[in-house]
Amino acid sequence: MISKKELQRLLNDLESDRVERTISIDKMDKFGEAICSFSNDLPDYQKPGYLIIGADDKTGKVMPIKITDALLKNVASIRTEGNIQPQPSMIVEKVDLDDGPVVVVEVQPAHFPPVKYKGKICVRVGPRRGIANEDDERKLYEKRASHVQTFDAMPCLGSTLEDLDVRLFRQIYLPKAYPEDVLENDKRDVRLQLQSLGFYDMKHDCPTFAGILMFGNNVERRLPGAYVQYVRFDGIGRSADIASDYKFSGNLMMILNQLDTFVSTTIAKKRPVPVSALREEYVVDYPSWAIRELLMNAVCHRDYEGNGPIQFYQYDDRIEILNPGGLYGKANPRNFPWVNDYRNGVIAEAMKVIGFVNRFSRGVQRVQEELKTNGNNEADFNLTLETAFLVKVHISKNSFASNGEAKEEAKEEAKDNIDKDIISVSEVEMAVYDLISTQPDVTRKGISKQLGISISKAYHVLSELKQKGVIKRDGGRKLGYWTILKEIDNS
Repeated sequence: MISKKELQRLLNDLESDRVERTISIDKMDKFGEAICSFSNDLPDYQKPGYLIIGADDKTGKVMPIKITDALLKNVASIRTEGNIQPQPSMIVEKVDLDDGPVVVVEVQPAHFPPVKYKGKICVRVGPRRGIANEDDERKLYEKRASHVQTFDAMPCLGSTLEDLDVRLFRQIYLPKAYPEDVLENDKRDVRLQLQSLGFYDMKHDCPTFAGILMFGNNVERRLPGAYVQYVRFDGIGRSADIASDYKFSGNLMMILNQLDTFVSTTIAKKRPVPVSALREEYVVDYPSWAIRELLMNAVCHRDYEGNGPIQFYQYDDRIEILNPGGLYGKANPRNFPWVNDYRNGVIAEAMKVIGFVNRFSRGVQRVQEELKTNGNNEADFNLTLETAFLVKVHISKNSFASNGEAKEEAKEEAKDNIDKDIISVSEVEMAVYDLISTQPDVTRKGISKQLGISISKAYHVLSELKQKGVIKRDGGRKLGYWTILKEIDNS
């Protein structure tokens, strides 16, 4: 609360944007409008405003008024009686000065203006109080937008830097986010590097929810629903038997790569279709890019505050993807898919950096084109669920998946691909595979030294493993990192 010395200074000075004086004790509408105007803080002083009851508005002289408990309660009740929305942050106090007592109402600037009193947006312009015009309202709404943080940008209180896989951030993400010459000159602490990209909150000294989602060591401890549940049903409804299921879990750096590989190897696998006694053509039930894009959109736009996962369900005749959180912000059923907005702005930017979304707001249009070309017809979007978003993709008309024998074969392949891919490798390939499984940042020179083979041999073995789809290299030569794409079994 304001000190007596500072209060006396305000009384001796003129009325201003931050000070209103009055000798009235029963004009609650006048008090409410003053409190509303201080909350809006149109000049953006980012300092409290003061309503002083018991002082002349022109001279600032303290006037004799009767200050009772009822008066203090009536003024304090302005905050909660419902006429001011959203509720202001304020303190009401009786202050005894040398010339007599006054009532001081200290009002903090609102984080989410505009604040309204009985539906009116009250503001102060110099010593005068009035109603906001269109330009004033625009400024207040812009101020509101600048203070609003999306959920993923908020601090994950209680977490620490140790909850993040810092090596993953430094070796994989940073080289994609910044040019190599910039990184070489960046000597900042990792907390500052994370903060610059929206993954850390220095004020609370903890990761943001985006940091936990992207690089967390145990994401579900903080966000229980942050995973994708895949189920393959043996029929066309949820009452059918479950042929296979899999939980894509971990941080998004892991999940996104897992989904990418799974879609290309299982969902969009090519199948031969005989068109004559001597010729056959290859078709896919679902085009890889379209399903991948729909899954990436689900991960990017979902509501992570809930406990439900993304549901990735495959039936004999269709795929359904259901993610928590309906259309967000400017997007609505009337303008979808032409207008887009981002529930998770930091996550959207991160997924763009690592190459899984483009942020050009044309993904849905391209999905529909890919599906029509493949014979699936357009995807069906259910935009009426409010708290969820559902998309259905029907199996291609060109597919032979309805054939009983082929369907069983496809389901067995899907189950095998989920668990692991069995690939034949040589002894030296197996040795290299085992080494990079435990040392993802190992170099060719390191492999050569530890396994006792030449550098050229190490290069050849790594090339073979990459061609077989077992491993891939992320990042540059200096900060590179090996990623295991498939489990191999040489038994």
